Amino acid sequence: MAGPSLTPSAALDGAALVAEIESLAERLAQARGSVEGRFIGQEKVVELVLTAILCGGHGLLVGLPGLGKTMLVDTLSTVMGLKSSRIQFTPDLMPADILGSEVLETAPDGSRAFRFIEGPVFCELLMADEINRASPRTQSALLQAMQEKQVTVAGQHRPLGRPFHVLATQNPLEQEGTYPLPEAQLDRFIVQIDVDYPDRDTERAILLATTGLDAGEVSQVFTPEAILAAQTTVRRMPVGEQVVEAILDLVRACRPGEAEATARVRQAVSWGPGPRAAQALMLGVRARALLNGRLAPGIEDVAALARPVLTHRMALSFAARARGESLPEIIDSVATEVTRIEAAA
Repeated sequence: MAGPSLTPSAALDGAALVAEIESLAERLAQARGSVEGRFIGQEKVVELVLTAILCGGHGLLVGLPGLGKTMLVDTLSTVMGLKSSRIQFTPDLMPADILGSEVLETAPDGSRAFRFIEGPVFCELLMADEINRASPRTQSALLQAMQEKQVTVAGQHRPLGRPFHVLATQNPLEQEGTYPLPEAQLDRFIVQIDVDYPDRDTERAILLATTGLDAGEVSQVFTPEAILAAQTTVRRMPVGEQVVEAILDLVRACRPGEAEATARVRQAVSWGPGPRAAQALMLGVRARALLNGRLAPGIEDVAALARPVLTHRMALSFAARARGESLPEIIDSVATEVTRIEAAA
């Protein structure tokens, strides 16, 4: 029996969306190549950062000092055409140092009035360097900004730039004098991006590319308006029912209290991801498909994004940590099982 036929207007809309996706994919390939030309050998990191931006979200970069995280953000701001700011988080940093404050000014006629001086958060791409070094009070100042894209100072709601993205860094090794991010703030990051040491060949390429006179120039590919349009396109991309089911199966299998949870999750996981993780996966698989030049996401995108989306939204139990269990390995095992079942369905 023949399926329902598309109306002429629906067919035109579908053709326009396909053309829009293909054009955007070409532009993203150009931007991606430009960033990877300076951030050498970290293709997966670049893909995840661009995924976060296409989803309209924020990224948490976890890695040791000296791996190029600051250079990545600087290069990204140039390529994507975003006004950027950088905050070095320290224990004595105050919320006003991030958000801004009001000052009392005296006019030439003697009158006085308060004037708001914007803080570094009023930008389009914010690098929060070593975010876990700031006190909880200062960390919480970013919560409203990251979620609601506005801040409240002296009772006034002040909108931030559009688009607005935060790329925060954490040093996983030196934990003395740090304040671990609370679960509520970790959940604001759409992905956790692990930045590892480069292999030997990559490090050789880095040495040759960065210690000469020519450091490599990057050019602007996007504008803020183009990024906002790209984020709209991502949300319009179709997602198959199989992919939706795979996302639901994955998230629910990682919650120890759910009937769908695997035996290993019940034994090792203290708490699992909430609905925001499923939302992040739903957007992330679309963005990853777009970055790879595909019109719609597949099961492989769910598996690829399982660890970046879920790692910072779960916690091991004390007994599991004592046994030396690894949360990323647990997530990988669950993702492999879920995607295998969905692929066979």
